[in-house]
Amino acid sequence: MLELAGIIILGILAQWVAWRLKIPAILPLILIGLLVGPIAAEFLSEDKTKWIEPIWNGKEGLFPGEGLYYFVSLAISIILFEGGLTLKRNEIKNIGPVITKLITLGSAVTFFAAGFAAYYIFNLSWELSFLFSGLIIVTGPTVITPILRNIPLKKDVSAVLKWEGILIDPIGALVAVLVFEFISVGGGGGFTKTALVEFGKILLFGITFGFTFAHALIFAINKQLIPHYLLNVVSLSVVLLVFVESEIFAHESGLLAVVVMGMVLGNSKLQSLKELLYFKESLSVLLISILFILLAANMNLEDLMLLYSWKTVALFALVVFVIRPMAVFLSARGSKLKVNEKLFISWVGPRGIVAAGIASLFGSKLLKQGVEGAEYITPLVFMIVLGTVLLNATTARLFAKVVGVFLEKSEGILIVGASELSRIIAEYLSKNDRHVVLIDSNEANIGKAKELGLEAISANIYSETLTDNIELNDIGYLMALTGNGDINSYVIDKFRNQFGENGSFRLITPEEKDDNQNNPIEGLFSHTDDYTKLNDIVRDFPTIHEIKVDSKEEYDALIEITKNDKDIVPIFIKDKAGILEIIPAFNEDVTFEKGSSLVYLGKEINK
Repeated sequence: MLELAGIIILGILAQWVAWRLKIPAILPLILIGLLVGPIAAEFLSEDKTKWIEPIWNGKEGLFPGEGLYYFVSLAISIILFEGGLTLKRNEIKNIGPVITKLITLGSAVTFFAAGFAAYYIFNLSWELSFLFSGLIIVTGPTVITPILRNIPLKKDVSAVLKWEGILIDPIGALVAVLVFEFISVGGGGGFTKTALVEFGKILLFGITFGFTFAHALIFAINKQLIPHYLLNVVSLSVVLLVFVESEIFAHESGLLAVVVMGMVLGNSKLQSLKELLYFKESLSVLLISILFILLAANMNLEDLMLLYSWKTVALFALVVFVIRPMAVFLSARGSKLKVNEKLFISWVGPRGIVAAGIASLFGSKLLKQGVEGAEYITPLVFMIVLGTVLLNATTARLFAKVVGVFLEKSEGILIVGASELSRIIAEYLSKNDRHVVLIDSNEANIGKAKELGLEAISANIYSETLTDNIELNDIGYLMALTGNGDINSYVIDKFRNQFGENGSFRLITPEEKDDNQNNPIEGLFSHTDDYTKLNDIVRDFPTIHEIKVDSKEEYDALIEITKNDKDIVPIFIKDKAGILEIIPAFNEDVTFEKGSSLVYLGKEINK
């Protein structure tokens, strides 16, 4: 009982430390696991026993027999499902081919190059060398997301790393499974046929089960066949059912099945998706906390001493500084990514829970089978995991500045409220190459925004998790366009520093509208245009126009026209380079240069 409670308490403590220090939680979790496991057994316990013993050894331990491996497998399935829920198709419009190549060509480069490196540096067998390389193909969302949250980057760069981290997990797992099966059957001429058959079964049953059960769950939820208080636990049970059933029909296809299921659910018109995602996030945090401590504690000091050699440094350097960049640059050939963006993606490649979990699983099984050299698998993978996480967590921000991908000025725009007014403005901004994100708690408004191809997030602005969203990393402007003045004021006060460093604006209230001389400094568009008036204009004239302006005098004259016509509202100044500047209520401060255009909403102005 003490060990079980201790794991949970230490795990959540590690998560809190990671949050305070802005580092991936995997780092303190592994260190705690090593402390209560091999380090405690060697240096801190009088009887040379671990403070936490994951595997039952006859006298003590938490999991008898294969129990630890079953727990690890089920926990990883839930974590990958939660990751699949966060994958949105509209995030990869510009970089889809890069991600496809990263998880195919990039995986192949890593697999063969790292396999050769392990073979020649550590003199492992070819089979074990390629098992190691298959395991380190994966990066992992649990370690990439905390790193990206703290670095303002272009959306495309963040999206590439995020999608790669989640999609490549099952790819690496499948490759490792095939190599493991080859080792388990002893190699031989039947390998090619066996591998093809097993791979085909994994794809068939993994995709089929994931797709089918996802649509069944969507149907059940939308038809309200599941009571609200059972929604989360029923969804969890379905995830476990899909994983287990897929595993029964095709061994090791479960990971693929749960990722597919998560992706289908995440991109569907599913009611209560937000609640489901919040529940799975909380569960994933708990499982990750438990898993990493268990897996690190399961190691022994003699396993770690195997790495006390120059060979370890050489292998790590090759994987991080040669193989990863080679995979990224080959995968990104012909893409819109610039060289400095490719360099940053090459630098950020931390390995995560799937690599560590499956390494522990396979390493222990091969040791029981008496495979020579199997004792190297788990510690080598843990070395890559711990080393890459430590390197990226401490240097990613600095490296982003060095290579020039760090956004010194964030040009993205966050619009709170997704009404027709907001959608028209967002659509115009998007067509003018500005990254725009709409946020609203109204699912109908979010759905209409997505139909227009806009990036929209269903979220409660009072939620603390909003600031953790990596899709908002490049946001520097904040526009509160809801019909509630209190909410607009709250948005400005709460998120000004986070998302509005270059400008925070809100619609004026009806009370402020009647007091032109005391409009708020963050007032938007004009002294007299509140939500009601703007909606009236949108109803009658739902169009944004541009009109060329040759002088400041002409600009001032146009502003006077907009003040005297209730159906026209100036919203932006567009300079000759196409850069947009938001017009505040105090539009006397707007900069103007010859060749600019006035952008306005409403009735067309006839010069």
